[in-house]
Amino acid sequence: MNTRVMPHTVREKTKLLNRAKRLRGQIEALERSLSEEDDCSMILHQIVAARGAINGLLAQVIEGVIREHLLDDVGHSLAAKQHDAEELIAALKTYIK
Repeated sequence: MNTRVMPHTVREKTKLLNRAKRLRGQIEALERSLSEEDDCSMILHQIVAARGAINGLLAQVIEGVIREHLLDDVGHSLAAKQHDAEELIAALKTYIK
């Protein structure tokens, strides 16, 4: 996947960037909560919100990989699809650890 351009990320660029910006906002809110010594429950809510934002971004990119690289029959050889599947599996294993 990282060895060639991923057209779905180009096509979905605005949506992905908006998700990344929301994620940045969640992290900044978490930083403020920690700096201001907010209540533990407030900090936990900020962590959960940030995790939700990163999971949403991850899900959107994974969906694009599956649709573009694994399901699309146009321009992708079986070897290329197998390579992309292995890269996706490796990334997911790293994330799930």
